Amino acid sequence: MARPRTFDEERALDAAMHAFWVKGYEATSTQDLCEATGLGRSSIYNTFSSKHDLFRRSLARYMETMNAGQAEILDDVERPAMERLRALLDRVINGEIETRQDGHSIGCLTVNTTVGLASRDAEAAGMLERDLEFRLAALRATLRSGQLAGDITTGRDAESLARYVNAVIGGMRVSAQGGADRATLEAIADTALDALAVR
Repeated sequence: MARPRTFDEERALDAAMHAFWVKGYEATSTQDLCEATGLGRSSIYNTFSSKHDLFRRSLARYMETMNAGQAEILDDVERPAMERLRALLDRVINGEIETRQDGHSIGCLTVNTTVGLASRDAEAAGMLERDLEFRLAALRATLRSGQLAGDITTGRDAESLARYVNAVIGGMRVSAQGGADRATLEAIADTALDALAVR
């Protein structure tokens, strides 16, 4: 009969997610994961089967958490589209400032994984592709509603604008990792919103 687990698997997963978020997949050692989770090697491998499996589950958890926050903002159809987009960009800025270490943000796990791992890991690439489509769909819907209301430019279709906003968010995250302060990130957000607005 198997012995019951004596640890909180969800808490361990959160701790592992943070370790991968800070150091990246390849630079995070099994020892780093043991220290982060408080688990021994055997417990990690018995529960998660491999470092890659633990990373996959950590990345999925991160995506789920981040997308829930985005959906909460963008799905609030009682607010004008431009106001929802502003709230989303504010959330990104606040998140980047709050996760600073040594004056720099630790960035976004999905952005970091896209840059550092996706080209060599088909499973991670597939997860990132599905995550991107989820985020783009929410942005497209918001942008279309703003176009219909006359608040957002119709000079480009909602698909192109969604990809633009997504690229702005990714750029803001990378800028924060490079040390950009709140004022700089807010200026980027303001410029993006100006570009979306009807003139």
